[in-house]
Amino acid sequence: MDRIQLDYTSVLPFASESEIALQRAKGVEALASLINGTAPGSDFLGWLRLPSQLTREALERIDRCAGALRQRVEVVVVVGIGGSYLGAKAVIETLSGSFDSLQAPPRVLFAGHHLSEEYYVELERYLEHRSFGICVISKSGTTTEPAIAFRLLRELLERKVGREEARKRIVAITDERRGALRLLSGQEGYDTFVIPDNVGGRYSVLTPVGLLPVALAGFDIRALVEGAAAMQARSLEKGDPMALDYAATRNALYRKGYTTEITVNYNPRLHYVIEWWKQLYGESEGKEHRGIFPAGADFSTDLHSMGQYIQEGRRELFETVLSVDKTKYPLVVPSDDLNLDNLNFLAGKRIDEVNKMAELGTRAAHVEGGVPNLQILLPELTEYHLGELFYFYELGCGISAGILGVNAFDQPGVETYKKNMFALLGKPL
Repeated sequence: MDRIQLDYTSVLPFASESEIALQRAKGVEALASLINGTAPGSDFLGWLRLPSQLTREALERIDRCAGALRQRVEVVVVVGIGGSYLGAKAVIETLSGSFDSLQAPPRVLFAGHHLSEEYYVELERYLEHRSFGICVISKSGTTTEPAIAFRLLRELLERKVGREEARKRIVAITDERRGALRLLSGQEGYDTFVIPDNVGGRYSVLTPVGLLPVALAGFDIRALVEGAAAMQARSLEKGDPMALDYAATRNALYRKGYTTEITVNYNPRLHYVIEWWKQLYGESEGKEHRGIFPAGADFSTDLHSMGQYIQEGRRELFETVLSVDKTKYPLVVPSDDLNLDNLNFLAGKRIDEVNKMAELGTRAAHVEGGVPNLQILLPELTEYHLGELFYFYELGCGISAGILGVNAFDQPGVETYKKNMFALLGKPL
C-alpha cells in the first residue's frame, strides 16, 4: 500500500449506490466548475493546482529562512488563527514524537488563536529565560487575536534583545502589497513571505503559511508538497475518483438526514488533523442554514465517553475513520505470572494489533447500531501521505460545497461576532 485510500462500503446499508451516484453526478459538475474556474468564489481557487506550481526555488527559500532562525533561537512562536496555524499545527503534531518537547530545540509553539490571558502570562514567563523568535501570519495584520499576541511578543522580544536583533528574529507571512503587517514589515525590515491573493486561509497549508512553520520544526516540506502534487495529478489529470466519491457519499447521507459527520482517529497524533478538517469543512459548508456539521473524536479514549452516544444516541450522524496501516514502533503486551487482569490472552500481541481490533470491532458495532461508516486509510504517518490527505480533503471540500450549492470560499458569518465584540469594547467608528 503506497497511497491513501477511501472505503465507503459500510455506508451502503444506509445510502444505496444509486443514491450516491446521483450526488456523484452533481459532483462531476462541481469538479468541472472548479477546474474551469467558474465555481462560486473562483477568485480563491489558487489552491487547486498549487502543489504542482511550487518551485524548487520557493521551497529552498523557505528552508533557508527556517534554518537561519533555527540557528538563532531555542523557541519559535507561530502567531496566527484559523487556517494561519491549524495546518502547520496538524503536520507538526502528527510527525513529532509524543515527548519531543523535552528534547533539543528549537521548539515551535503557537499563539494568536485565542484570547486567554492566563496563556499569555504563562507564555511570557516561559520565554523570559529562553531565546525566541516569532513567525507572525496575518493577511491584514489587524485580526484581533493574532494582532494582540504579536504586540505582546514583539514588545517582549525587543525588550529582551533590542530592536535591531528582534528584527532578525521576526518573520512575517502576509499580503504582498497592503495591510498593517506588510507596512510594519517594510518599516522594520522583517524577512517576509507572501500569502497568495487567490488562496484563502483554510486552504493555505501548502503556502508559506503552513510550510515555513513545518520547516522550522525540522520536517520535510518537499515530501509534503510531493504527496499533495501526486494527489492533484491523480485527481485532476488521471481521473482518480477518491475525492469525488467522498463528497458524493457524504452528501447522499446528508440528504437522508445524517447531518453530522464525526471524523475519528485511533492514533492521538492525528488529533490536529481533525481540528484542521473541522475548520476546512465547517467554514466552507456552513452557510445559508445548510451544511454537514463537522465533529471529531479521539478513539479509543472517547469511546469511554462519546462512544455511548455514537452507539445509541440520535441517528443523525455518520462516522469517518482515519486509519493508519503501519505504525512507527513495535511493542508487545507482556505476560504476567499473576494474570489478575485476565489479559494474558493478549501476551505477545503488538499493542497496534490490539488497537486495530478495537477499531475493527467499533466500526462493526457502530454500523450495526445504525451509524454509516467511511474509512480513509493512510499507509503510515509521513510528510508525503499527509500531503496526499490535505489535498484530498481540500478537493473533496470544494466538490462537496458545490453539490450542496454554497460558496466554499467565503465566510460571512465569521464577521458577526467581531462586530459585536468591537461594539462592546468601544471601538471608534
